[in-house]
Amino acid sequence: MDDFAIVPLDGTSRAIIAFLLAAGIVFVITPTVGSIARLVGAMDEPDPRKIHDDPIPRLGGIAIFFGFIIPALMFLELSQQMKGVLIGASVITLFGAVDDLRGTSPIVKFTGQFIAAAILVSYGVRIDYFSLPYFGVIELDLVYAVPLTVIWVVTLVNIFNFIDGMDGLAAGVCTIAAVTFAVIALSLGRPGAAILAAILAGTTLGFLRHNFFPASIFMGDSGSMLLGFVLATITVHGVLKSVAAVTLVIPLLIMGVPMFDLSLTILRRIKNRQNIFQPDRGHLHHRLFNIGYSQRKAVLVLYAWCTLMSSLALSMRFAPGFVTVIFAGLVTGVSLYLVYLLDILQVRSRRGIDTR
Repeated sequence: MDDFAIVPLDGTSRAIIAFLLAAGIVFVITPTVGSIARLVGAMDEPDPRKIHDDPIPRLGGIAIFFGFIIPALMFLELSQQMKGVLIGASVITLFGAVDDLRGTSPIVKFTGQFIAAAILVSYGVRIDYFSLPYFGVIELDLVYAVPLTVIWVVTLVNIFNFIDGMDGLAAGVCTIAAVTFAVIALSLGRPGAAILAAILAGTTLGFLRHNFFPASIFMGDSGSMLLGFVLATITVHGVLKSVAAVTLVIPLLIMGVPMFDLSLTILRRIKNRQNIFQPDRGHLHHRLFNIGYSQRKAVLVLYAWCTLMSSLALSMRFAPGFVTVIFAGLVTGVSLYLVYLLDILQVRSRRGIDTR
């Protein structure tokens, strides 16, 4: 039985209705949230590290939160696990909103992330087992399940916090991932997780209308951290909790591009002896912008890359093996080309080509 038990109707119908409701709520209330952000001074001011030229309100995560919480209460039974999801989501949104309003240190944000993850685990949402090809089901003792879940949640929270650097990027990437997770969760018999993913996809799609270039509002940390938190919950409860042979591989593929960006960012900052939480302009989207792509085109390139990775995950779940192998070759080729284009391995720089 799915731990996120839900109201009658089949899972697909519930997911579609919840998706539409979430999108509608966020679409309607976002302008009001933007006006409130201006009144309270929650504005993202331009600086040399940023790409936008004008102050932009940055409390959009509040609109996303309401677009998430209302359909969740309507379509998902308030089980023990669901209480943990909603409380954790509220806590992490609160910490993010405080940062959007007043600015906080990385330690404070990290504290909020760990508290939210700990709440989730304490309510029973954790990685008890997962499956791998050739290895089968791998069960975890509590001593491993708890820290692994906390690390996974905090990692996904920071992934979206890091990639939220261009108009529409985090919202679009989250929409692609959430739709993919919804489809896979339904196929694995996890309708509650599928509805949760559909709600998340609806909130980000509704927000994109106001956030895609040129953005009239940013989601801020209140939004980016909420997206990462909910996606982590979906992966733990909807995809990893299955005996399907590829359940660990699938979320890694779907989140492959933002995870790659996070890994590069941490390695680069360690190499340069920088604080790993100190923002810079070395992310994938910045690299595309630096070689001449407009904001819109850079974001669309990353959308396409994420869609390819998600399509590979879907093929692993639904397509014959030979189709998946062919598609994996295509995805690998495209990914290697983008790694070369963005000079991630600094091959072009060593040949004397300026990629700044």
